[in-house]
Amino acid sequence: MDGVGSNPKLHSQSKAFHFFELALRLCVIPFTLSSLLVIVSSNQTSDLYGTVEFNNLSGFKYLISINAISGVYSLGSIFISKSKCFKMYDWVLFVLDQMTTYLMVTSGSAVSEILYLAEKGDREVSWSEVCSYFGSFCQKTKVSLGLHFVALVCFIVLSLISAFRLFSKFDAPSSSLADMEENGK
Repeated sequence: MDGVGSNPKLHSQSKAFHFFELALRLCVIPFTLSSLLVIVSSNQTSDLYGTVEFNNLSGFKYLISINAISGVYSLGSIFISKSKCFKMYDWVLFVLDQMTTYLMVTSGSAVSEILYLAEKGDREVSWSEVCSYFGSFCQKTKVSLGLHFVALVCFIVLSLISAFRLFSKFDAPSSSLADMEENGK
């Protein structure tokens, strides 16, 4: 037993902690879904430059994929956390929360770079900015990226929660060689 069941105050704190975790996992779903839908609906045509769509750039496709994976994982992790059907539950959620967070960081960074180049251009390599021609597309991309980063913040907090839940089950490492010698090791 983890000691929580024997102390009513710790048990109520644990329930509140678990409720907060479930609320965050639920919050991720609409943010990732909204980000995905906004970027997919982003397209614009210019008489001078043609049409730009989300599928023209691999960074946008990557963002869409990671948003879909993150939303589905968040939904699945809610069911996993409700059932706790296997022994390694805490380890699995810890690793998957970490992986999802890192994937969200990379996809958000990829689209941020694309958006920066679209806004500012890069004169050294003769890339001009394009948001003055495709303003609606750039605005939708910003909205999608903002929603993605809100979901990312939720996953950062979830990663901290899963790490705390997992590593609080272990004793702290011995602080000195004298402690190890004292214990006969």
